[in-house]
Amino acid sequence: MIFPFFSSKKLPLPTLEVDLHSHLIPGIDDGAKTLDESLTLIQSMVDLGYKKLITTPHIMADTYRNTPQSIAEGLHMLKEALTKKKIDIEIEAAAEYYLDDGFYALLHKKDILTIQNSYLLFETSYTSKPLQLEEMIFEMTSLGYRPIMAHPERYRYIKNPQKEYERFKELGVYLQVNLNSLGGHYGKSAKKLAEFLAKSGMIDFLGSDIHYQRQVDSLENIFNSENYEMVLRHNTILNDTLREV
Repeated sequence: MIFPFFSSKKLPLPTLEVDLHSHLIPGIDDGAKTLDESLTLIQSMVDLGYKKLITTPHIMADTYRNTPQSIAEGLHMLKEALTKKKIDIEIEAAAEYYLDDGFYALLHKKDILTIQNSYLLFETSYTSKPLQLEEMIFEMTSLGYRPIMAHPERYRYIKNPQKEYERFKELGVYLQVNLNSLGGHYGKSAKKLAEFLAKSGMIDFLGSDIHYQRQVDSLENIFNSENYEMVLRHNTILNDTLREV
């Protein structure tokens, strides 16, 4: 479902059915630590109305050396546990790639986990813009991937939002804002940049980026907030297109 511009009449805001950014496979990154924690987080997402989760473990050369095989094994274990607990949710896995030297190697081996066979979720350092960021984006698109920049509002190296975000869009990058940034969970700067992106109509996807329970608990307030309403007014949010085959 693509959210249309809706009337000013006060109605319940539509919630998302698909989430494309989370850390729910237990014990493989800085997200859920145990299987029980994973199941609790997922049940909370179901309670919020989500129908499909695309969980995205970190892949970082120096920290989280996950592979498609290890992620697939973790996903299989998680799916079995969900079935046993009778938690009704569709769940898939991709990855959140950190742009480092290891990423280049994976990219050229085509050893990449994508969303819907084409979208590639990536992140960068929060403080320092990669020297070859544009070159890496070009590499992704030239190989047929559609790059999604995770939480662009959290990158403190963004000094000229209009110019820098527009440049990412020119390069073919989709922008995925974290829902909790709209409520200030990551600080004032991230909230301000999320609001800028919302007003500018530059947001393509909204992600939960769930690591732990407090982040899930705050989403209900986000879905009833003025900032979320502003996002839906000014942006075409593509999350629910990811339910399509």
